Amino acid sequence: MRQDEGVTSQPTNVLDELQWRGLLSDTTDPKALREALADEVVTLYCGFDPTGPSLHVGHLMQTLTLRRFQLAGHRPLALVGGATGLIGDPKMAGERTLNDAQVVEEWSGRIRAQLQRLLDFGGGPTGALLVNNYDWTAKLSTIDLLRDVGKHFSVNRMLDREAVAARLSSTGISFTEFSYVLLQSNDYLELFRQHGCTLQVGGSDQWGNITAGVELVRRAEGVSVHALTTPLLTKADGSKFGKTEGGTIWLDPALTSPYAFFQYWINVDDDDADALLKAFTFLDREAVETLAEATATRPAAREAQRALARELTTLVHGAEETQRVEAASKALFGQGALDELAPDTLASALREAPNVTVDGASIPSVADLFVATGLVASKSAARRTGAEGGLSVNNERVVDPDVKPTRQDLLHGRWLVLRRGRRQFAGVEVTG
Repeated sequence: MRQDEGVTSQPTNVLDELQWRGLLSDTTDPKALREALADEVVTLYCGFDPTGPSLHVGHLMQTLTLRRFQLAGHRPLALVGGATGLIGDPKMAGERTLNDAQVVEEWSGRIRAQLQRLLDFGGGPTGALLVNNYDWTAKLSTIDLLRDVGKHFSVNRMLDREAVAARLSSTGISFTEFSYVLLQSNDYLELFRQHGCTLQVGGSDQWGNITAGVELVRRAEGVSVHALTTPLLTKADGSKFGKTEGGTIWLDPALTSPYAFFQYWINVDDDDADALLKAFTFLDREAVETLAEATATRPAAREAQRALARELTTLVHGAEETQRVEAASKALFGQGALDELAPDTLASALREAPNVTVDGASIPSVADLFVATGLVASKSAARRTGAEGGLSVNNERVVDPDVKPTRQDLLHGRWLVLRRGRRQFAGVEVTG
């Protein structure tokens, strides 16, 4: 949780804030929801299915949406789908592979730990709660599910759901995935009964599941509750956020290093920076507009991207880790001391760049290392670039590319950092 973000003492309406930030897609009854948010502490929830070993950037926006409601004086419930994660929400492409129950349980624990760092669980009327739908779903018999939940669902409407319709016209769909909507809807009913929850939030791709839950609460309890979705953000080129050529951007540092996480945000396109600052940070309107102006007038400085990377890396990995990766980023581009970087920070940063491993018993020449890492095409190219002052090892300019580094040259007894010009660098790991 961000320690510098305080929860307001009285509930305030957050819909205008969400609208400005581009975080409003659909709501069931905007007028009634606005009145409820202005008049009382609203309990809301968002679900996170453990279909992977960690939350990723896509989940982050939903977690921060819960946090925005909390800062406005409302009470968030973070639901880990220990039961729904065993089933899987239907995908357009085809049937999911069902994960082993022990795997889902382990992933649920990891996700719980991540959610605890992103929300305030300090207690009081706005203190967040962690809940797991396995706790009530495991007790639900087949007869109870069919009688108490299934009787409120029209098969015709279930068939009309976009994912279901797409699957029926292509690969088909199992009864297991077809019935997923019953389990998620029952979550809303249980949270209404147990905690007075009257709002579910999620991505716009969950609109059908969320409104099915709204309808179940109305039919089972005779009460109107609310739904709110955020848009699915895409990059200026139309591709999804949170994906790179290397795969998903995870929140777990063992899956995506803090350095790689920081660099992901540093490298976002200028055309995307403003929307991302609004959607993923708690910076106010004045700060965001100032950064937007900086992008327009001084794009090379990448001030918006640096603010975005700093805010999010601090939020997910902490201020100390952010300082480490910023220092590494500067040092790798010749603006800091490489030998002052922590060994694990240097290692994770170099593994994100081109890198090779060599045997310490016979370390190749500098020219050979530059060729091996792909920074130059040939040894003769290395000599020409070196003569022009364009090569460095450990931020020291190379005078003779044919010289062989020694053990004494290694950073932390293990690494060499090669750099060509100002922007291209690579790592060499020396073993043995």
